Amino acid sequence: MILLDPDLDPDAISHLVAGKRLIGAKTSDLRMPSTRSLARFLTQARAAVRLRGQVSVLLTTDAMQRRLNRRFRSKNSSTDVLSFPADSNAPGAGEMAGDLSISVPMAQRQAAQQGHALGTELKVLILHGLLHLAGYDHETDTGQMARRERTLRARLRLPGGLIERVAMAKKRSAPNQLEPAAKRRRT
Repeated sequence: MILLDPDLDPDAISHLVAGKRLIGAKTSDLRMPSTRSLARFLTQARAAVRLRGQVSVLLTTDAMQRRLNRRFRSKNSSTDVLSFPADSNAPGAGEMAGDLSISVPMAQRQAAQQGHALGTELKVLILHGLLHLAGYDHETDTGQMARRERTLRARLRLPGGLIERVAMAKKRSAPNQLEPAAKRRRT
């Protein structure tokens, strides 16, 4: 089930493009896709992940995402996707797999940076969140989630995912370990 936060303006293309060149993405690509198309993808991706139980996806604002991240993860910042697995000991636990929360403004910014449509970015985030609900954790595993996500993205015809983006950003920002420290400081 796809839920829209009442504070979210689904038609707003926020200030994210003000003064910035869109890399391959058109302003029209950053508009909200239909909840029907996202619900169809959610069903398809849940089956691909082999995740049993219903999943609710809240499409929300940066501010709400920040509050959720602070409350449940003690991190005082917004984030693109949060996963909340269902309590396996709760009554009717098999019926619910869990919930996802996605910041639409952050997804818009990421879509613009990646040069694809907002709908594509939301699908990448949904798949990533579903893998977390299925028990994968890229922060603690040794690459299992990244491999599974890559396989499923290919099957679902999605572009590069979050784990690769973070790895590439770290690689770009890390100084060349072979250069002497003095040379690194000068450049």
